[in-house]
Amino acid sequence: MPVPDDLVAAAGRLFGDRLPLAATYAELLATEGVVRGLIGPREAPRIWDRHLLNCAAVAELIPRDALVVDVGSGAGLPGLVLAVARPDLSVVLIEPLARRTAFLDEAVDRLGLAGSVTVQRGRAEEFAGGGLAPADVVTARAVAPLDRLAGWCLPLAAVGGRLVALKGSSAPAEVAEHRDAVDRLGGGAAVVRQCGVGLIDPPTTVVEIIRQRDVAPARSRTTRQTADRTGPGANVARKRARRR
Repeated sequence: MPVPDDLVAAAGRLFGDRLPLAATYAELLATEGVVRGLIGPREAPRIWDRHLLNCAAVAELIPRDALVVDVGSGAGLPGLVLAVARPDLSVVLIEPLARRTAFLDEAVDRLGLAGSVTVQRGRAEEFAGGGLAPADVVTARAVAPLDRLAGWCLPLAAVGGRLVALKGSSAPAEVAEHRDAVDRLGGGAAVVRQCGVGLIDPPTTVVEIIRQRDVAPARSRTTRQTADRTGPGANVARKRARRR
């Protein structure tokens, strides 16, 4: 799928000599991605500006040779785009839906990225605390509000690593609203950044959060209920209930 004429310069800067590989991925998104419901039909004409270049611009925030974990990867945005643009990266794509992971597996094979990209089916919280090496960077695009996103993504990052969340115009408001939640989750101050300034219009808005410390995972409601039924106070509670 050729790059629109007005985007050739930006695409060349962002993808370099891997631009033909990016074009192959664009074709996959515009065909199989649409057929399988991963990309809306109306999005096909905007694959390059709205999706590929928007995601590739984020590469400027990612250090060389980094391990990147992409949460809720969907059609591979931004994780697969970053793997195309940056061959030095190791990328793990986490996606819970089977039809999406099937597409991702096929895309990785078609693009010849099996040596640097791994697809994992599951939810981010299933990998927290084990199963994956701590990431240098965790990415996510249009997945959830910042408080929930930080809860899912920060545990996957190494201490000193970061969450890079692609957001829209609501980013400053989300940062202000969820500041306390991010702190409780071990994150530092969230910073709104613009990527691709002077290269793409509009630039990509991201929220960057450094994981500053480990935080013990909160017990879920189910875990608490189980503990209440089986823990030290359970017999006392049952005796009181029988008296009633």
